Amino acid sequence: MKKIVECVPNFSEGNNREVIDAISRAIKKTPGCKLLDVDPGKSTNRTVYTFVGDPDAVVQGALNCARVAKEKIDMRIHKGAHPRMGAMDVCPFIPVANVSMDECVEVARTFGKRAAGELGIPVFLYEAAATADYRRKLPQIREGEYEGLADRLQDPRWKPDFGPDAFVPQWGATVTGARSFLIAYNVNILGTRHQAHRIALNLREAGRGPDQPGRLKAVKGMGWFVDEYNLAQVTVNLTDYRVTPIHTLYEAVKEEADILNVGLAGSEIVGLIPLDSILMAAEYYIEKENLLIVDEDQKVRLAVERLGLNSVAPFDPQEKIIEYRVADEGTAKLAGMSVRAFIEEVASRSPAPGGGSVSAALAAMGAGLGSMAAKLTYGVRKFESVDTQIRKAIPPLHDAVAGLIPMIDADTTAFKDYMEALRLPKDTEAEQIVRTEQMQAGLKKAIEVPMLTIKMADGAWDALCEVARFGNIASRSDMEVGARALETGIWGAYKNVKINMTDITDEEFKTRIIKEAEAMMDRATRKCAEVLGILKSR
Repeated sequence: MKKIVECVPNFSEGNNREVIDAISRAIKKTPGCKLLDVDPGKSTNRTVYTFVGDPDAVVQGALNCARVAKEKIDMRIHKGAHPRMGAMDVCPFIPVANVSMDECVEVARTFGKRAAGELGIPVFLYEAAATADYRRKLPQIREGEYEGLADRLQDPRWKPDFGPDAFVPQWGATVTGARSFLIAYNVNILGTRHQAHRIALNLREAGRGPDQPGRLKAVKGMGWFVDEYNLAQVTVNLTDYRVTPIHTLYEAVKEEADILNVGLAGSEIVGLIPLDSILMAAEYYIEKENLLIVDEDQKVRLAVERLGLNSVAPFDPQEKIIEYRVADEGTAKLAGMSVRAFIEEVASRSPAPGGGSVSAALAAMGAGLGSMAAKLTYGVRKFESVDTQIRKAIPPLHDAVAGLIPMIDADTTAFKDYMEALRLPKDTEAEQIVRTEQMQAGLKKAIEVPMLTIKMADGAWDALCEVARFGNIASRSDMEVGARALETGIWGAYKNVKINMTDITDEEFKTRIIKEAEAMMDRATRKCAEVLGILKSR
């Protein structure tokens, strides 16, 4: 549920350790930001920083480090091999988890506007945040670099999106925007550099030129030989892993290598990778090999093995997967408690955790009992005749449990935005309007939490019916308790939706959400009765 945005600012300083470290400290000291990597280059005289956080945190982190750069970097004396036009040359924001590209566009716009206003610098938008096609790509905006910027700013077509259109000699200009996550990925070839390059030319989007495009979109690549590994590699940048996932690239390299009678020896991820990309690979091999794997750690292991990610260097998921690197164990305060501690917390003289958290816990346990019964059936010889049905039932029950557990904590923080809105000033009519709008937005956000609990729990019913029909009858009472718990969890979340609607003024929103919640509540009543009826008839 945690929103994770990656920010990769590039600064025009790669030699002065004092400046490099000062920028690092500015990021580290920003609440909610985690610095993952600092990569200085001496010849390029440029340092690339990688940090992550929620949308608000990364904006503040980017501003904090830009402020340091304003104090310590002077572009009038900068020299380096890499193209550049400013002290903070480029600052992209990348969606990693639970964040859309549109949200990252808003993050980039917020940063650009604030940076221009607070630092007095010209800021251009690029990629998904661009305001015109002729200035969408970084090379288009950076043409002429710092040395040509003063003249370029006089052209109305190159007026910055934010900030002054006058030349700021010490700073230059900054480019910010939103783009997809870039994965640096190498596939190992037991052959020559020339063979690896032939494969790369066949696969990369640019191919061998305009008349011979490659097989795969969103892929840049070449072939080379790595003396350290004594291997050739097809080395690529996957500029959008949702267009061409890592497993698609790997399998395509394998096909091309077979044509050349060349062997593969696994692959490697350079830098970090989103969990989603690894799980996409796992799902591909699960379907291809007709496997039943539902545990996340086992899916990660499958992807690592099938792609040979340990072939030239150890692939440690805790270090290489972004979500694992930034995991904050403290965020799951309630779900991480013992059962006894959770119940005692519920029973304490405190309004939270309350009915919403208990409802999520009940729904999770209900789906969990169904999952348990299914897993006690799967793989047992005497139940092989129902293997197909049980295989289909396990994943939705397992996924419902995994999705509902975070909702136990989410309910206790659901009113965060609403409470913050209550603290807004209300002295003037304009302030009152803003405060009211923010309060309504906070209430709607709070209602989304129990609604999500209902939807996740609702997704378990059909699978639970199948387990009741085909599962190990020795678990009959477990399934009965599971059905009742699932129904009660949905009922409790439904009650939370209704009571939180009291102060909502948007009648269309209120009617739509209540109608949707009532439909799932009615379905819960019917499905619970269906599960109990099936078990009674066996």
